[in-house]
Amino acid sequence: MTALIVDDEPAIRNIIASLLRDAFPGISVIGTAGTVKEGYELIMQHKPDLLFLDVELPDGNGFDLLKKLKDFSFRVIFVTGHQEYALNAIKVSALDYILKPVDNDELKASIEKACRIIDHDEERIKLQALEENLAGRKVLKRIVLRTSEALQLISIADIIRAEAESNYTHFYMAGNRHVMVSRTLKEYDILLSGSGIIRVHQSHLVNIEYIDRFMKRDGGYLLLKDGASVPVSPNLKKMVLDKIETHLF
Repeated sequence: MTALIVDDEPAIRNIIASLLRDAFPGISVIGTAGTVKEGYELIMQHKPDLLFLDVELPDGNGFDLLKKLKDFSFRVIFVTGHQEYALNAIKVSALDYILKPVDNDELKASIEKACRIIDHDEERIKLQALEENLAGRKVLKRIVLRTSEALQLISIADIIRAEAESNYTHFYMAGNRHVMVSRTLKEYDILLSGSGIIRVHQSHLVNIEYIDRFMKRDGGYLLLKDGASVPVSPNLKKMVLDKIETHLF
């Protein structure tokens, strides 16, 4: 297996290369680069199996590099600092990443995951989601949801609500679509923060665009435009009403 490292910080390139050399003798580092231009040239020359790719580079971002390639079959592990939006875009796109400063245990876990069987069709779906999210002017557009049967690319604007069931989350979407995934609602509350999906109850997230009205009776609940009703927690009631008022006006 061969690897290529594209990062504008020499120290980061050295850390990744050193760990690969010491802990993964089966992975050979065939080159390092510090810019989009250099990275593209090395990829075209060496055709790596694994690419460590910095999000922010001096002459563009990591996705600018990927867009220059008509097709590729390598696995990508993004390397990023604490650029909150870029990190969220990577997370909702279900892609692998490591944070700067690089932690050896996190790096090792990402590499071990990358060494498993790669589904290139799934990787392309994830990268498509990332491209749209990074192009969204800091508004997340897509989320990748993995069901028991397939990887699905979902428009966040189509999500009406999400409901918890133990460690599973049910997504209800426009067009009467339903998707169940084996991740907790809490994880999606964090991932979708700032995208118009708000927490209204311990077990419910709601897309503010689909709220029709707030009903005061029975402790308070929301009527949604698809006819569903969703309870509102007493401790979240003020926040929910404030968000509805801000959205309307």
